[in-house]
Formats: sequence, structure tokens, C-alpha cells
Amino acid sequence: MIGRSNVGKSSLINMLTRSDGLAKVSQVPGKTRLINFFTINKAWNLVDLPGYGYAKVGRKQRESFSAAVSDYLRERENLRGSFVLIDSRLSPQKLDLEFLQWMVENGLAFVLVFTKTDKLCSDAVERNIQTFLTQMCQITEEQPTYVLSSSKAGQGRSEIFGLINAARAEKLEASI
Repeated sequence: MIGRSNVGKSSLINMLTRSDGLAKVSQVPGKTRLINFFTINKAWNLVDLPGYGYAKVGRKQRESFSAAVSDYLRERENLRGSFVLIDSRLSPQKLDLEFLQWMVENGLAFVLVFTKTDKLCSDAVERNIQTFLTQMCQITEEQPTYVLSSSKAGQGRSEIFGLINAARAEKLEASI
């Protein structure tokens, strides 16, 4: 899980695991400063990466987050893919598009998760998502897979687990 600071990574992890206190939810952006591993059913790991963008830390520490995250994403051999969280309430943010450009340039697999879909009317959410996907056409010819999510309503949980299970099954088939 990765996305801008305050996009809802911790809330999504808690919703997926049905454990309210597993990942620390904060109103202050940039609280996740380490790469956090959550072992799920003793079978696989869900990883919470520090958010990119705003954080109330010095430039040097922010650069160290960035280096750790880019090393993790590029070097982790057993990484099956990433969920890049995007706030559905906002028009496309330059920082999100730059990060996704980097993901594409590095050949890294990702799925977009549009968060906080319960915070706006469905028409506004749909407009923001379509605008974002249009912007993505400048980054990649393939339309990325995406999921709509609301941590409060539990929306997107089954779709995300379906994608995780498919990735895990692919890995098992590849090792046979």
C-alpha cells in the first residue's frame, strides 16, 4: 500500500483486516515513517509504505523515506504488485501522477485504489476518477486496473482480496 500522506492507507489496512487498531490512523499527515509489514493468516504480507508528499519532517528524513520506498519497490523480489491509493475527492494531483510515471518507468505492477468514495456524491467521484484515468493515458497506454474503496462502508474489500488472491495464485503457478 502506497499513496500520498493522508490518503487513507492505514484506514484501508484496518478495513481489509477488520481490525480497527492494527494500523495507526492519524489526522496528521506523514505518521507512517517506516515500512510496516502485516502478516496475514501466516501466508502473506500486506506492507504499509510511508506516504509520499507532505510530512512534518526535515528534507533529509523525507529523502531517506523516498530512498527506502524506491529501493523496496524496485528490489523486493517477492513483491507481487502495489496498491497505489488515490483520494477520489480530489482532481488529479501532480504528485500522484509523477509517482505513477515513476512506477511505469520502472516496470512496476500496480492497481489504483480510489479511496474515500463515501465522502462525495457518486457523480463527483466518477468525474474525478475519469479525469484521473484520462491523465493516466499520458503515462501509459494501458488503462490501469482500479478499485473504488470506502473504509467506512467496506467498499472494495472483496475486489482487493480478489486481486491479491489472483497475484498469489500466479506466483504459485510460476513456481511449479
